[in-house]
Amino acid sequence: MAGKNSADNRTRTSVSIFIIAGLCCFFYLLGAWQRSGFGKGDSIALAVTKTAGENCDILPNLNFETRHAGEAGGTDESEEVEELKPCDPQYTDYTPCQDQKRAMTFPRENMNYRERHCPPQEEKLHCLIPAPKGYVTPFPWPKSRDYVPYANAPYKSLTVEKAIQNWVQYEGNVFRFPGGGTQFPQGADKYIDQLASVVPIENGTVRTALDTGCGVASWGAYLWKRNVIAMSFAPRDSHEAQVQFALERGVPAVIGVLGTIKMPYPSKAFDMAHCSRCLIPWGAADGILMMEVDRVLRPGGYWVLSGPPINWKTNYKAWQRPKEDLEEEQRKIEEAAKLLCWEKISEKGETAIWQKRKDADSCRSAQENSAATVCKSSDPDNVWYNKMESCITPNNGNGEDESLKPFPERLYAVPPRIANGLVSGVSVEKYQEDNKKWKKHVSAYKKINKLLDTGRYRNIMDMNAGLGGFAAALHSPKFWVMNVMPTIAEKNTLGVIYERGLIGIYHDWCEAFSTYPRTYDLIHASGLFSLYKDKCEFEDILLEMDRILRPEGAVILRDNVDVLIKVKKIIGGMRWNFKLMDHEDGPLVPEKILVAVKQYWTLGDTNSTSSQ
Repeated sequence: MAGKNSADNRTRTSVSIFIIAGLCCFFYLLGAWQRSGFGKGDSIALAVTKTAGENCDILPNLNFETRHAGEAGGTDESEEVEELKPCDPQYTDYTPCQDQKRAMTFPRENMNYRERHCPPQEEKLHCLIPAPKGYVTPFPWPKSRDYVPYANAPYKSLTVEKAIQNWVQYEGNVFRFPGGGTQFPQGADKYIDQLASVVPIENGTVRTALDTGCGVASWGAYLWKRNVIAMSFAPRDSHEAQVQFALERGVPAVIGVLGTIKMPYPSKAFDMAHCSRCLIPWGAADGILMMEVDRVLRPGGYWVLSGPPINWKTNYKAWQRPKEDLEEEQRKIEEAAKLLCWEKISEKGETAIWQKRKDADSCRSAQENSAATVCKSSDPDNVWYNKMESCITPNNGNGEDESLKPFPERLYAVPPRIANGLVSGVSVEKYQEDNKKWKKHVSAYKKINKLLDTGRYRNIMDMNAGLGGFAAALHSPKFWVMNVMPTIAEKNTLGVIYERGLIGIYHDWCEAFSTYPRTYDLIHASGLFSLYKDKCEFEDILLEMDRILRPEGAVILRDNVDVLIKVKKIIGGMRWNFKLMDHEDGPLVPEKILVAVKQYWTLGDTNSTSSQ
């Protein structure tokens, strides 16, 4: 009997060795094929698959071929894969929900025409957005902060319009960004130094910032080295490509505007909000736009306003505006700030700084004859496509902000929303378990793709961010993560993500994201396709991922096997190299991982094909 068991063990050992050796040979042959020259993107695909091959002895369970079949009604693998064709050249910089032609059909009042207006299903493109001729991988950070390849965003208008303001300069085959701005022509660093004399930027108290009307986002770019992460936004308007430039530089930014719709951020999200000559009419409509900033500003947070109408008595001639208009504009701003219980703590030159009082609720109730109207909505985070209201969001006096830790301690401290039981179904223990889970997942990702820690991927997106565990486990000064909270998610946890010192945004993945094509280096999505299984077409979501992913960018999908088999079939018709892999805990786990690399191709290229 013992002899028979010994023989069986030897047989199983031999089979295991044979399987591992076969997989490693497969990776070698795949690598040889990739070296044959099918497109510039294969250099990155080679690095990813080579890494997986090298790890045959480290993570033997991470096999590219799944051992689970799809559930009944799944994709028939024998079906022919539909090849998705390139879009016409006119769509190279297409932004579906901020399309210029569609925008002009909407009213201009209150910037409505610059808000999101997405195409109906029958008008959606079903093709792959091409990169422009000559497109190259952006420079690594921090060089990318100062230089952007001209071919990636070939628009020179800002170099002329903003020449004296030092925004951007065209030099040969690159754009150079000196770090200037309309209000800081001497550079963002000196401007931030001035702010830091009033605002505690250096000690981790201020971590998350909002830059409204950001231009090319130099303010956010130079805050990064001070461990402050800014969410910058600007409309797609006559200043062509300003947000595109920001993202090419490696700075977090989205296309957006303060118009009639609430901003896609949770309440009490930001430690600081900023406007540097952003041309937003803050005093109009009884200060409704300031009320919206107040909603997303934490108690104790700061609002910085630089430019008109601040210090109008000195500057009205230089601004070429009537002093009566400027005086009235500042009066309205001061009145709105008082109503919101913001205390002005500094006014120097053309810059004023207010601080939102931590006891704003009691402050307002103590005001005699206060005209403040308190919002009646029970959920101040319910914002998607909801109109702004002329009312003040209450703090609710739950004390959650007083316990917020400075950054980086904030990253893994228990977020106040969870500590105070404000997130249904998420206890402190579940939060800590989630952190452990994502540390394990990210550790596995780094063994699959060793480029994760090199700085190769600067702009990263998590399409279904949950509690922010992926971004926290991955945290590094080399990159940033845009944490997206699907509007249909069971739990709204974006406020928790901000309390961790991370940034994110609400979004419905049945629609296009508010960004330009080719703006993310790596996209991660866990459970996203299961979430949207009966909500919209998988092909539409994958085409949007392809639109916003750079050539040679990487994708990591984690989901149930039956869902990923359907996704895999669609990807087979896209210009991606991909592999379906087992869960890091082994082949018996129904959750699988799909890793992919978008091939390099540009306008006119026809030699790229997908590989399985």
